[in-house]
Amino acid sequence: MTMKVISSNTSLQDWQGTLLAIGFFEEQLELSGELVTLESRVGNGISELIAEADFKGKSDSISITRLAKDSPIRKLAIVGLGKTEGFNLDRLRRAGAAIAKQAKKERCQTVAISLPTGEQVPEKVAEALTEGIILGLHQDNRFKSKPDETGDYPQTIDLLGLGSQEDAIQKAEAICSGVILARELVAAPPNECTPETMAATAQALASDHQLELEILEQAECEALGMGAFLGVARASDLPPKFIHLTYKPQGTPRRKLAIIGKGLTFDSGGLNIKVAGSGIEMMKTDMGGAGATLGAAKAIAQLKPDVEVHFISAVTENMISGRALHPGDILKASNGKTIEVNNTDAEGRLTLADALVFTDKLGVDAMVDLATLTGACVIALGDNVAGLWSPDDSLASELLQASEQAGEKIWRMPLIEKYFEGMKSHLADMKNTGPRPGGSITAALFLREFVEKTPWAHLDVAGPVWTDKDNGYNSTGATGYPVRTLVNWVLS
Repeated sequence: MTMKVISSNTSLQDWQGTLLAIGFFEEQLELSGELVTLESRVGNGISELIAEADFKGKSDSISITRLAKDSPIRKLAIVGLGKTEGFNLDRLRRAGAAIAKQAKKERCQTVAISLPTGEQVPEKVAEALTEGIILGLHQDNRFKSKPDETGDYPQTIDLLGLGSQEDAIQKAEAICSGVILARELVAAPPNECTPETMAATAQALASDHQLELEILEQAECEALGMGAFLGVARASDLPPKFIHLTYKPQGTPRRKLAIIGKGLTFDSGGLNIKVAGSGIEMMKTDMGGAGATLGAAKAIAQLKPDVEVHFISAVTENMISGRALHPGDILKASNGKTIEVNNTDAEGRLTLADALVFTDKLGVDAMVDLATLTGACVIALGDNVAGLWSPDDSLASELLQASEQAGEKIWRMPLIEKYFEGMKSHLADMKNTGPRPGGSITAALFLREFVEKTPWAHLDVAGPVWTDKDNGYNSTGATGYPVRTLVNWVLS
């Protein structure tokens, strides 16, 4: 059975079922309005639960109690929304996730949620809650021998007081399907998620959603002069795949956009090999940009905006063999620029270089690349925030607004021209890395060399594509970041 989210105007007095969850702000713990009537209906259960749990309304807090046997509501939960100041949709997402997880743990079949929503409009509330519920409940158990023992709970969740918001719920379901695809691609081990797997995923998306698909094989990439991408790919026994998936709306598109994802299905570091203790086992996540690109494609294909969108990724492994890229090698990218490789572990920018040149020729109005590119960005911004670089203020503003709507944090970083001097080479046009200080900035400056005319932005998502512990609607593992931001950007 599949869990279903619905919305209605059913009152607190009339709803009956397994679990009723109600929300409180920190400053508004007193009962008023419908809650006064509900309190008498549940035998003072709300005020007793607040007192017994020492409930303060802190964001993400939740307490639950069982009601009297003859009560039409079997269990009651109270969930905290934090302070009214700064209240936003992401608090609702997190509340939705907390309630859904508690309902699953308690094996509740029918659930209702009633939350104060401030000045948020009902359709946005329904969308945010649905995202939190679906993403909070998602668990990746594909590689476990035993299924989840808690079973198929909950079965129905009713968002009370919002009226009929079917379109908003369906939109959230489509977006979440893309997030979950990205999560499962990023979380898959490198023996399961290969360049061929990524190409097959793109083929399935094209077939299921009537998308156009072009997959360039190695010989075709050679014909286009993609020396940077193929230099990284040459040590792997698995052939590289250059994926170009396109969604086109009916009629003339309002806008044409492109999303480019870094697609290293495993990064050994090459001859500058990563060592034990460096997190090499997590280098399966180095295709996080490409995973999110395909996830965004799945969501956008279902939502059908009046925008043409190109989804592009140069997918390969970075491995070691007798064919491996040497430190000191010089590669020529497809725009003719030459690159002295002073670090084979700075391979993602080499694959992106040719992907950016390819995309720049498509005639799109704007393009965004996303990549798990540098540890330096994680040092600067931590695990929960992506870095944004763009010479285009308008495009940067669009992405920041889209990320705020999604609750996916982005911080704009500077493009400091002087830092490019650290990548100068006396043999080639540039090196692929500069000095250690400002490493995420020099990476962005490197990428900019392969964009000639299209408004461009770069997202370094190395931190937020994975979480080592449960965090709101993100369970331990891959997060699907930043699919929701990308979808919001396209739809805006």
